Amino acid sequence: MMRINKNNKNSVVLPQKASSDYIPQQANLFEGESLLHLVNSIQREIKVARLSDESLTHKIWLKQQFSIGVNDVTRVLERMPPLIGSISSIPQNATYSRRNSKSPPIQMQAIIIATDCNPRGLTKHLPSLASSREVPVIFVKDKKGGSFKLGEMVNLKTAMAIGVKARGNSINKLIGEIVGDNQVNKEVTGS
Repeated sequence: MMRINKNNKNSVVLPQKASSDYIPQQANLFEGESLLHLVNSIQREIKVARLSDESLTHKIWLKQQFSIGVNDVTRVLERMPPLIGSISSIPQNATYSRRNSKSPPIQMQAIIIATDCNPRGLTKHLPSLASSREVPVIFVKDKKGGSFKLGEMVNLKTAMAIGVKARGNSINKLIGEIVGDNQVNKEVTGS
């Protein structure tokens, strides 16, 4: 909100600029040894999940499990319905026909964002978009480049953002443990 100085109509007092470096000081920030453990754990679960489903090529299988890249993560989050109130989901009686060509939106379990992206504004919108859909955000920070570590997870050179799609496999179980999502743990274990 701008305020106009009444004494001098030509001067404008601008609001304080918010920090463009949005790096939370919470449990979902991984760096150092915890980042290495996270990357190794996810890579191990990718291998386990991939062994159980070898019907598709590896590249297509990865696309079914993850949204890779800022644009793809943004697109999937935008297609998810925003949550009104504290609890919302796809209606149980919703039908999706080929004629209607509206398929149910892909549900994102969590997104992982590298804090070292350049320019920083590329991923700035993702935390608020994820928050509006109640999707947890995991930040990775590394001196050598978090985007290199994210790329390593999915066999690419770099990745600034990766969205984990809710598919009910061992990858989802691991991510559920990381973000404390008990619902996914129940679905995977059948409890």
